[in-house]
Amino acid sequence: MNHLQFETSPYLLQHAHNPVDWYAWKPEAFERAKKENKPILVSIGYSTCHWCHVMERESFENADIAAIMNENFINIKVDREERPDVDHIYMEACVIMTGSGGWPLNCFLTPDGRPFLTGTYYPPVAAFNRPSWPQLLHHVTEIFNNRRQDVEDQANRLIGNIEQTNAYFLSKKETETAGINPFNPVVLHNIFQTLKKNFDLQDGGFGGAPKFPGSMALQFLLDYHHFTAEKEALDHVIFSLDRMIRGGIYDQLGGGFARYATDKAWLVPHFEKMLYDNALLVGLLSDTYKVTKLPIFKRAIEETLAWVAREMTNAEGGFYSALDADSEGEEGKFYVWTAEEVAAVCPSAEDAGLFSGYYGVEPLGNWEGHNILWCPLPMEAFAVEVGQTPDELESRFAPIRAKLMAERDLRIRPGLDDKILLSWNALMASAYAKAYTALGDETYREAAVRNMDFLLKKFKRDEFCGMYHTYKKVGDRDQAQYSAFLDDYSYLIAALIDVYEISLETRYLRQAADYTEYTLAHFLDGTRNLFYFTSNEQQDVVLRKIELYDNALPSGNATMVQNLHRLGLLWGKMQYIELAAAMLKEMLTGVERYPSSFARWANALINWVYPMQEIAIVGPRAAELNLDLQQNYLPNKVLMGAMEADDAFPLLAGRSTLGKTQIFVCRNYACQLPVSTTAEALALLK
Repeated sequence: MNHLQFETSPYLLQHAHNPVDWYAWKPEAFERAKKENKPILVSIGYSTCHWCHVMERESFENADIAAIMNENFINIKVDREERPDVDHIYMEACVIMTGSGGWPLNCFLTPDGRPFLTGTYYPPVAAFNRPSWPQLLHHVTEIFNNRRQDVEDQANRLIGNIEQTNAYFLSKKETETAGINPFNPVVLHNIFQTLKKNFDLQDGGFGGAPKFPGSMALQFLLDYHHFTAEKEALDHVIFSLDRMIRGGIYDQLGGGFARYATDKAWLVPHFEKMLYDNALLVGLLSDTYKVTKLPIFKRAIEETLAWVAREMTNAEGGFYSALDADSEGEEGKFYVWTAEEVAAVCPSAEDAGLFSGYYGVEPLGNWEGHNILWCPLPMEAFAVEVGQTPDELESRFAPIRAKLMAERDLRIRPGLDDKILLSWNALMASAYAKAYTALGDETYREAAVRNMDFLLKKFKRDEFCGMYHTYKKVGDRDQAQYSAFLDDYSYLIAALIDVYEISLETRYLRQAADYTEYTLAHFLDGTRNLFYFTSNEQQDVVLRKIELYDNALPSGNATMVQNLHRLGLLWGKMQYIELAAAMLKEMLTGVERYPSSFARWANALINWVYPMQEIAIVGPRAAELNLDLQQNYLPNKVLMGAMEADDAFPLLAGRSTLGKTQIFVCRNYACQLPVSTTAEALALLK
């Protein structure tokens, strides 16, 4: 066994028995590289990555290939979810060198960690217009040993290019220097029009295959509709979510969304299920349900969170990371069916025909000889086609789904990535909080609070708000490691505010303020008014990067803009609000031109164009009216609630209600007279 046997990451443990002498990203690997003057091979992937598994089987389990690697390189395996900082740096290098990226990501480094050659998957023999992995290994060995200056020059150029990648997006708008308010409705209109150009009006979502959910861009459209009544924006959100929920990207039996669809129509998923995707989609669905009250969105929320509770939650309330796409070495095998397998659980041929018709089951299969369950037609349209009511069909379909689920549970399951990540857990805590406000299900509130308390306890690194990034229970021992990154803190702060809003426990707001101060002290680049991804205490990466884009996850910097804005109002800290505005001004040009890459920034911008509403609910019925009010969609609000006034918080200070429950609404530093009902409050919030 190699050095990975001592790790906790399921991905690293998958490689612990390889003949390759793998190290984790730890100091001893770099010390050895410098001592032996050897190049480093860093291979980056994640446990649910199909092509990562393929390259392991083909090359990393091959003793002859492993011998080449061990003789000529110091080999490091990285779980990109465990070390996103490492992944960001070398993925950037790969995109600069090759024009694209992906996983597995294989990078060759100098002994001090600078990249000089990068790529993704390589086959064991030359194919697909790619050299074989052994050919590449020999080539890199030759240039490192015989053309070292070329290697050094290339590494220095790449590092310089990585350091400059954000410059294009940080130019300030001319309107600012001309004295014009840069946060204006015209900018939002331009963002909407740019996103609209990429609407898929046939199948929903954005662009063509492969197709990702685009949760953050859809969230912007939902918010944009709220403030402008732009019908096309809301229509595209509804249409896109409906098509996804009816598609194969959604698990029609067990709930939950796969990471993306490989086709334009959402039929064929890449079958891995990630915690973060489902967190973002549950949040979006909850907000959209508040606006539309459409049952399909309620059902998707309930089924997805039932899957999270059933398969992705540990005994203490933490959330696991992902389910693999593969089982028994085949992608999607766990999820697909033959027509005969479906018919076998149906009580009659008529039921089999109806069920197969609705769920797109074909005799020869709709994907590689098997069937992915999906709903080509809405239930209402299918019911008309077959001459039955939706309720009649559902009463026939529900027991068939249950039987198929029972049959599926007997199969060999996809691998579970059971590491628990602070950032992804915080996203799911926020999703549970949103689902609670949308549906009023008390178990959702309990799950959000329980998870937050779990995170605050298990990820604590020191007494000064330092946190860890990843946690796993090994036997009876808690094992957390790697200092938390910007995404961890930004999502945690957001979740603390969200959990406060459903619990009204001020300890969460106090902790949000404490973690914000820690983030300001350890991550902020004061010269650029932006946050680094890594702490100023971290020394094991070749450079500190400022990450601006939304990728699969929201931008940590954009999330901090939202956090600073909310907490600035909640705590009366004008310096937070000023920093949030400065960050947005830095990014305005990039957000307006490329909103699909900066959608969370666009969402943050909305609350500067349409100022935040400040709501305080004070009195014995505060908790009840809080839920009543939040069952309405209020995207630009901060909210506090308490039994009585509390001078520690500006929104609650001096709010004496003499035993009554009253709702106070303020905006732009001006407050309305208090009201007693949610209907009256909603009228003030329009």
